[in-house]
Amino acid sequence: MQDADTQGVAVIIPAKDEADRIAATVKAAQELPGADLIVVVDDGSSDRTGPVAAQAGARVVRHARNRGKGAAMETGAEAVRLLGEGRDQPRHLLFLDADLAETAAEAAPLVAPVLAGEADMTIAAFSSTVKLGGHGFVVRLSRDGIRRATGWEATQPLNGQRCLTRAAFDAALPLAAGFGVETGLTIDLLRKGFRVAEVEVPLAHRATGTDWRAQLHRGRQFRDVARALAVREPVVAEQLARLRGRRT
Repeated sequence: MQDADTQGVAVIIPAKDEADRIAATVKAAQELPGADLIVVVDDGSSDRTGPVAAQAGARVVRHARNRGKGAAMETGAEAVRLLGEGRDQPRHLLFLDADLAETAAEAAPLVAPVLAGEADMTIAAFSSTVKLGGHGFVVRLSRDGIRRATGWEATQPLNGQRCLTRAAFDAALPLAAGFGVETGLTIDLLRKGFRVAEVEVPLAHRATGTDWRAQLHRGRQFRDVARALAVREPVVAEQLARLRGRRT
């Protein structure tokens, strides 16, 4: 445990129906250097994700219904703020996916540049990848959108493993909804002059399958990323503003 006058790192894990992996993820996150608080946001799970996470040592906040990843990240960050009242400095925020299991212990390289003041947000680039069931169309949508909006080329733009300073996180609020959160977060911080860096890490999460559930998941991802880009693309944003003006 760190002293109140040091920065420290809070690990925030949005989770939905991850009872089979959440305990391993929490226990691995506890081993990360500087991590003195683990918060799991149970985003409307229908299984025992919340109780299992609490038993593993996490502080758990629960959404009564599924509200999406962006909302879960905001809830987790607010919980960290409330739990950190009285600290001289706010904790940095490390976001990890709930299905990383034991590989979450390999996230330390994401934290180091932020702790050292070399980056305001780091994004994981997985050094070992799993074969996905999709064709990368959502990744291309996000990567191309980020490049058009900022000029920056992201290797893995949808990667949810990220470490941010509290100031950077607060500057990006409100976050984009659902699965558009990573795309929106990257664009918003780069546009505001924050330093963003990708860091190669040996993490791995569950591969997405090819059944109808997986296809539905990709459809939702595509929708959310497209929405996040629509309001951040200058031409699209202008057109949307004009349309709203005509309706009022």
